[in-house]
Amino acid sequence: MITLEIADNPNCPSADLRIFHEVEPPQPAAQVRFSRDGQAPRWHDVTGWSQAGGPCPAWVQKVDDSGDGVAFLLYGGDAGLRLRPAGDRAPWGMDAPQQWGEPFLIIGDRGDIR
Repeated sequence: MITLEIADNPNCPSADLRIFHEVEPPQPAAQVRFSRDGQAPRWHDVTGWSQAGGPCPAWVQKVDDSGDGVAFLLYGGDAGLRLRPAGDRAPWGMDAPQQWGEPFLIIGDRGDIR
């Protein structure tokens, strides 16, 4: 069982306690493809983010989420995930204008996660 609860922090908004049932072990994740702000789906680099203010590993895990069925949970540190468009080589940081944070992502297709 995976329990996620992200407190409000400078990287992302809070996420209330969510419980996921593990189907497979976690694996490292580096990129995810999804649509943002109505744009066509595209690849984004992803890292976990810590309350200490820096990157940490991001993980993908196949889970059974009672609300969504079987899906892929993408999660990171105690401050969520940090994302940027793939190919953007700016260092990970809170001041980078093309980066943003998410508490976690639920992705339906494993092919959308590298």
